[in-house]
Amino acid sequence: MKTQDFYYDLPEELIAQDPLEDRSGSRLLVLDKETGAIEHRIFKNITQYLRKGDCLVINNTRVIPARLIGEKLHENIAHEPEEVHGAKIELLLLKRRENDIWETLVKPGKKARSGTKISFGNGILIGEIIDMLEDGNRLVQFQYQGIFEEILDQLGQMPLPPYITHELADKSRYQTVYAKYDGSAAAPTAGLHFTKELLAEVEAIGIPVANVTLHVGLGTFRPVKVEDVLEHHMHSEFYQVTEEAANIINETKKKGGRIICVGTTSCRTIESAADEQGLVQPGSGDTSIFIYPGYHFKVLDALITNFHLPESTLMMLVSALAGREHVMNAYDVAVKERYRFFSFGDAMFIH
Repeated sequence: MKTQDFYYDLPEELIAQDPLEDRSGSRLLVLDKETGAIEHRIFKNITQYLRKGDCLVINNTRVIPARLIGEKLHENIAHEPEEVHGAKIELLLLKRRENDIWETLVKPGKKARSGTKISFGNGILIGEIIDMLEDGNRLVQFQYQGIFEEILDQLGQMPLPPYITHELADKSRYQTVYAKYDGSAAAPTAGLHFTKELLAEVEAIGIPVANVTLHVGLGTFRPVKVEDVLEHHMHSEFYQVTEEAANIINETKKKGGRIICVGTTSCRTIESAADEQGLVQPGSGDTSIFIYPGYHFKVLDALITNFHLPESTLMMLVSALAGREHVMNAYDVAVKERYRFFSFGDAMFIH
């Protein structure tokens, strides 16, 4: 299986730069995974495809303002040329390792060797690079007075994907309305289409909502760089499934209802937490599950998702569910019909 099998041509103007005023007003491409048949709807019509006895699984992670811009402290760089003193350094928080130690992405990396100290907000927050990881990421230990999350809210910026060049006027639009637990470096974007009213409508039909947590890292969105899909290495992400969520999902399955995941992150969470019998086990841990064609889904029946980057692991995941040919055809149709793509774009329901 080649990475290029998941390539499609996307005109740049179809990359959505701003969220719609009405979250649930985006378009919805409905794809039948068995036949490949396609329908064009509006997202708020999603309730017409759900039925009593189904279960909706949502990821309640919250995006942290993980992008920090600081400058290198002079004291560490006496041995370096004068021009890099006070150099600007950008840090992206990827994953909390221990209380004040984070795995980070640092730009430019060449200015960030072990021992380097970086000041943010004129010294409100100090980060020291304590280790270099194999993949080029850095472990950074932070020092500060007060509460880290409050300092991050004050100094940090939302880590919007590089294909979004517009500034986000309202930070909350890169959060789902049900975001609860801090920890993501990117939003679980399929959930951005739901409003509180639409979720209430779903529950009124008799569809329970199971809340799971997966803190989204950037590895999920990176294009696959190897030619052979099987050689791709997935980054790990932290997930948690409560006993309540596991019970809702397992009861639904037992009674013959469908498990419908909102987003690939919810899908990867429950597939990681399931045993070989397809029962979701409560608990937490790190997952680096990689779902590509040939994968047998243990729990998931249907998926609400966005349109993904060419040659990404997410294209491979949706192809595992609906078949590569059906998915690639649906993407061709979406391009022809001028759907909006990626984080702030339109949605797809695969059932």
